[in-house]
Amino acid sequence: MAWNSRVAHVAPFRVMHLLEMAQAREAEGHDVIHLEVGEPDFATPAPIVAAGQQALAEGKTRYTPAAGLASLREAIAGHYADHFEAAVDPSRILVTPGASGALLLASQLLVESGDRVLMADPNYPCNRHFMALAGAEIDAVPVGRDSGWQLTAPLIEQHWQAKTRLAMLASPSNPTGHTLDAQALAQVISTVAAKGGDVIVDEIYQGLNYDDAPLSATSLSDDAFVVNSFSKYFGMTGWRLGWLVAPEHAVEPLTRLAQNVFLAAPTPSQYAALAAFTPECRDILETRRATLKQRRQVLLDGLASLGLAPDLPPQGAFYLWLDISRYSRDSQAFCERLLVEENVAITPGIDFAVQGGEHHVRIAFTNEVARLEEAVVRIARFVSRL
Repeated sequence: MAWNSRVAHVAPFRVMHLLEMAQAREAEGHDVIHLEVGEPDFATPAPIVAAGQQALAEGKTRYTPAAGLASLREAIAGHYADHFEAAVDPSRILVTPGASGALLLASQLLVESGDRVLMADPNYPCNRHFMALAGAEIDAVPVGRDSGWQLTAPLIEQHWQAKTRLAMLASPSNPTGHTLDAQALAQVISTVAAKGGDVIVDEIYQGLNYDDAPLSATSLSDDAFVVNSFSKYFGMTGWRLGWLVAPEHAVEPLTRLAQNVFLAAPTPSQYAALAAFTPECRDILETRRATLKQRRQVLLDGLASLGLAPDLPPQGAFYLWLDISRYSRDSQAFCERLLVEENVAITPGIDFAVQGGEHHVRIAFTNEVARLEEAVVRIARFVSRL
């Protein structure tokens, strides 16, 4: 059977193969340390769970408006005002089924067949795939230490073409964990605007910042499309809830798209998320952020002696992007051997990078300190044999 040709451009997530291998080894009785999956290991904070349970008990399970509960959109707007000094009208916020729902809406609105989209390389692969499914051609721009592992204004100037429609960036980014500061982000937005294009800013890991205060594009521009999620900082992965902040003129067509594509985000999840912005929940989340910062340092210290610590430490998210070229030029084989020989599961770089992924891996520090320390011991033992 012939499938839609666009589907052929959607590559499989190699990490899922590693995850299946890891689960099979656990079933055989092996002690596997999981550092592969991009999901916080903390449970959803209790105030959020309680709010969700209350919503279910009260029968709040019917459809909401396509753009989400008015109270939740107002709470998100208040979050921007309180933490980023950004005046975001709640009408510009669309609540979506995960950040994926927000990316789906933005991609369908902004690009069509023949358009070109600029992204950093490496990048979260689903960003490429969403745009490709909308018919766009992806220009994956190699980034590294010189650009702070980010798509910068000079790189946009260099790679923008006649058919380029859009630039998409992420801060903090997946897989590298690096950020753009306010000046660099403002330069990106103004550069793209001068070319008549649009900007999508992926802020899914916002709040998981370790060196500087979190930043939002909403405080710099009303014209950027800003994607965010309750999954990472707020710890609500399985609740499938995110949001999109859009320019005022884009709200009506985006709402029409939402009505037709997914109707509305999950209702109990929306009521649960109202508790995410309470002081009680904020205290829990900030304690977890401090824990992640400690874990990051444990891995940085442990990997430095192996020549694997990144040359520019990540400022956010919960990943390390490691150059393994001194040991291997096949990241898939490296990860599979590490799992089989030492029971440590990490992610091959080919999941994220069009260029250079074969000699990079991603490690998620979503495990307890003692497990991270043990993982370093096992990795050291493994690379000593290479």
